[in-house]
Amino acid sequence: MALRARKTLSETDVREWANYASRITPLAGRAPIPAPEPIPTPAIAAPIQHPAHPTSPRPAPSSPSSIAVGNQPGGLDNSSWNRFRSGKLTAQRTLDLHGRTAQRAFHALHAFLHNAHADHVRCVEVITGRGSGEHGGILKREFPLWLNLPALRPLVLAASHPHAANSGSVRLLLRRPK
Repeated sequence: MALRARKTLSETDVREWANYASRITPLAGRAPIPAPEPIPTPAIAAPIQHPAHPTSPRPAPSSPSSIAVGNQPGGLDNSSWNRFRSGKLTAQRTLDLHGRTAQRAFHALHAFLHNAHADHVRCVEVITGRGSGEHGGILKREFPLWLNLPALRPLVLAASHPHAANSGSVRLLLRRPK
């Protein structure tokens, strides 16, 4: 069991505590605490800014959980997920990333998803290609990481391969704009 280091109080804290304690009547047989020194006030006080409309404090927006290709996300009912996963929900737009460097592919994906979301498109397809490596190409490996970045994650609700035999293509179900 480790001992905690004792925290020392600042001069301001000591003065405030003494000020508080001076207003309390000590128990019988105890000596009163000496009166504190007055706390110096700063020369220039910052003006207090009041909000134009008083609002209740809002909770911090929670970021959506991470997305994985082929996993049903929370907030999507089973029938919608099955229609999306089986390919019955057709893609309204397609982006082909073949032949692009990872950096250019990321920028193209970023612009594509933001434009589709702004146009109220619900389902899109992104073709990354299967790649020639053991675990696929660089685009196929990086794609799930890109979807979980803060700039793109709030736009995407679900991701799945449109067909089990086609792992080089991913369908994305976009969130509805607010």
